[in-house]
Amino acid sequence: MLGGGGMNPRKMKQMMKQMGIDVTELDVEEVVIRTDDEDLVFDGPQVTRMDAQGQETYQVVGEPESVDPGTGGSDAGPAAELDAGDAEDDVGTAGPAIPEDDVMIVAERAGVSEEDAIEALEAEEGDLAAAIARLE
Repeated sequence: MLGGGGMNPRKMKQMMKQMGIDVTELDVEEVVIRTDDEDLVFDGPQVTRMDAQGQETYQVVGEPESVDPGTGGSDAGPAAELDAGDAEDDVGTAGPAIPEDDVMIVAERAGVSEEDAIEALEAEEGDLAAAIARLE
């Protein structure tokens, strides 16, 4: 589940439900992210799906193994694949990239500029609910 920066998990879940955000843990054996240069293979990662206003976002947590393109990963079975070419535009340069959709959601919900939303998301390590709470 998403980290709350010290926030009570029950309150975090309630806030996310009020904002129309549904978070689901997925039981995944393997995730492969293909780029032009390499395949990143996550064996047994923790995968979370977040549905916010009809837009699905997936979070993959784990240690990837870098593999030459096309050689595949482990023989664990079918893989959940995310093609890096299909990734949404990300904003920000410091730290992890923040999806533009996340910036728009925070800016709209908190009634602030996109720049303020980016700063809050970076400060809260991409946590939507915590960023909105920070701005309200």
